Amino acid sequence: MKILLLGKNGQIGWELQRSLAPLGEVIALDRHSVDLCGDLTNLPGLARTVQTVRPDVIVNAAAHTAVDRAESEPELARTVNALAPGVLAQEASKLGAWLVHYSTDYVFDGSGSRPWMECDTPAPLSVYGMTKLEGEQLIAEHCQRYLILRTSWVYAARGGNFAKTMLRLAQERERLTVIDDQWGAPTGAELLADVTAHAIRQALQRPQDAGLYHLAASGETTWNGYAKHVIAQAARAQTAIKIVANDVAAVPTSAFPTPARRPHNSRLDCTRLQTTFGLKLPPWQQGVDRMLAEIL
Repeated sequence: MKILLLGKNGQIGWELQRSLAPLGEVIALDRHSVDLCGDLTNLPGLARTVQTVRPDVIVNAAAHTAVDRAESEPELARTVNALAPGVLAQEASKLGAWLVHYSTDYVFDGSGSRPWMECDTPAPLSVYGMTKLEGEQLIAEHCQRYLILRTSWVYAARGGNFAKTMLRLAQERERLTVIDDQWGAPTGAELLADVTAHAIRQALQRPQDAGLYHLAASGETTWNGYAKHVIAQAARAQTAIKIVANDVAAVPTSAFPTPARRPHNSRLDCTRLQTTFGLKLPPWQQGVDRMLAEIL
């Protein structure tokens, strides 16, 4: 089997290089790749890459994820998050290939407190959310063999993330202020990559399992709760890091105005994925603790 992976150096893409390797030959690209085009802003080049490689599976882990910057560059965000996935879907359909794509809780407006289900009506608040939703729609329109995995609050040991920022600040300040009215589940790139590989393996045998799924770690917390957990784990680990923060104050979203509006409720109901693919998603703390063990 031949797998074309786009976005190889992102948080999810890096882990996918590991998790997809046992399934077959992985041709991994990023936007700087030379021999083949992995740049999602180059739509004709992207189509030529698929036509040249002729993969059995395309996994798109590339995206315009700078949520606030997307507000000031909507055309670029739309090209990367919507039009490029649409091109991939069309080319996949011509080959009879599968397309795996990642989407986001930002397609919802964040109202209420009930976890969002796949059948709930999207109502994005931001350019990022709108372009990711359009990408989902174009894939569903042009391709039958697809898996769209909506996730939330992605982190990895590689690269920057919220936990690393909190650890840095906790060494510099005695008091931190962190938002406590946005709810979700921190979800590790490792988990996303491993579930992706499992889902691909099953979908190849069961094409009827194609579709849209929610995929996030189990449980829920706020950014404030996430920060407290990270700092407490670091303090318990007794590493060279010296934590000076003794207060993680709770503040509302309004305390940190941003160009893009964030959803307050990013809880995702993952029942459909767990039932279809026979999985049990672990609690968010498990993945975060593993990541902290790597970086502390």
